[in-house]
Amino acid sequence: MSAKIFPVILSGGSGSRLWPLSRESFPKQLLPLMSSSTLLQDTARRTDDPKRFHPVTVIANAQHRFIIAEQLREIGQENATIVLEPVARNTAPAVAAAALIAGKADAHALILVMPADQVIPDKAGFLATLEQGIPAAKAGALVLFGIHPDSPATGYGYIRAGEALHGNVRRVEAFVEKPSAALARSYLADGRYSWNSGIFLLPAAAVIAELQTHQPALIAAVRRSLEAARHDMDFLRLDAEAFARCPSISIDYAVMEKTDHAAMVPGNFAWSDVGAWSTLWSLGSQDESGNVAIGDVVAQDTRGSYLRSEGPLVATIGVKDLIVVATPDAVLVAERRLDQDVKKIVERLRAANHTTGTQSRKVYRPWGWYEEVTQGERFKVKRIVVQPGQKLSLQKHVHRAEHWIIVGGTAEIHIDGQQRLLAENESIYIPQGARHRLGNPGKIPLCLIEVQSGAYLGEDDIVRFEDAYARA
Repeated sequence: MSAKIFPVILSGGSGSRLWPLSRESFPKQLLPLMSSSTLLQDTARRTDDPKRFHPVTVIANAQHRFIIAEQLREIGQENATIVLEPVARNTAPAVAAAALIAGKADAHALILVMPADQVIPDKAGFLATLEQGIPAAKAGALVLFGIHPDSPATGYGYIRAGEALHGNVRRVEAFVEKPSAALARSYLADGRYSWNSGIFLLPAAAVIAELQTHQPALIAAVRRSLEAARHDMDFLRLDAEAFARCPSISIDYAVMEKTDHAAMVPGNFAWSDVGAWSTLWSLGSQDESGNVAIGDVVAQDTRGSYLRSEGPLVATIGVKDLIVVATPDAVLVAERRLDQDVKKIVERLRAANHTTGTQSRKVYRPWGWYEEVTQGERFKVKRIVVQPGQKLSLQKHVHRAEHWIIVGGTAEIHIDGQQRLLAENESIYIPQGARHRLGNPGKIPLCLIEVQSGAYLGEDDIVRFEDAYARA
């Protein structure tokens, strides 16, 4: 590559078809679904060669900013730019923001747009395919990467390839969005059709010009949101009022299906869009009965099933072709062939204001995370982990008192101006209304159990006086 590419990761999805593991507050791209790394980390690692790529830019939901930053830090990508979307507006506004940012840095910038939630185990094959698209992109083509279909899938968009342009690059003749089963079978037999991977190599100037032609209101709103954007710690927060004026539309509909400059490179790499539990079953390590078992699982006379536990024991007897996923607060049981309908369950839970539909039990904060262990009348028990060097806000609670028991690490505690250091197996009481702060001065995570007691135990019973994360 003669010039470095700007990699862009789109991380705004909620992954509702992988409920109950994936939820709006902690979606699938932030989960280690295929290995010890998360899908986001695996995506970022594909472009970690500093000779080929600039530091990655992530366009993300503001709710996920701290865990994204932490996951990138874990893989040595502290120089990433994390751009926060104030509201979800699909992929076109996100790509527009990335193109404007890259174009400001380099008038001839190429941006590589990648969804955060795909599985591509062959990094070398991915980079080799990317190389094939660079000459066409430098010549002004909007390049996307097609995947050779190995089945008549109806859940993917299809691309029909036309004449050859540069080497293996072909002009795009047509897009087809999620065809019927009969059409998908005909596309498979035809040989000219590929699945749309959702990965793009785009000249920043060209995609901005196309948006100006086909979506002038969108690009104008994104420009205004960037002009009024503010830096919030290590994040770039787009202006909410301006960004909200963007139409919610994908880059496919906004540009790729309208432009005369769309080109496709056939992808010479293994690829999977992890959109449903059956995909994880097909990608997983199956036993002699065709089962994928993860976690505390016992399967008796069970065939062709995906069984996963993130907590309680899962046991099955005499069943086949099922999806069974257990988390500490929810259990999903579904026929494997109906896994696309999991989204309908999430929609029902949302309609009923059931928090399990969108919120995970583990809640991430800039200083670490907490999870509720149990709750009863006038009490709640939490497990809290504070990362080294981090601290909570100076705060008080109007309706509750708290008791902290240190189970690992060292705690620095301030209560009404008095400071104490507590070690493992020590505890302290925080009276109702006391100003207090908890910090971790050590080099290992601080773990404690918090017991709350009082008439009201909601998360909104908090008054902040000082905060390192600008929440006061």
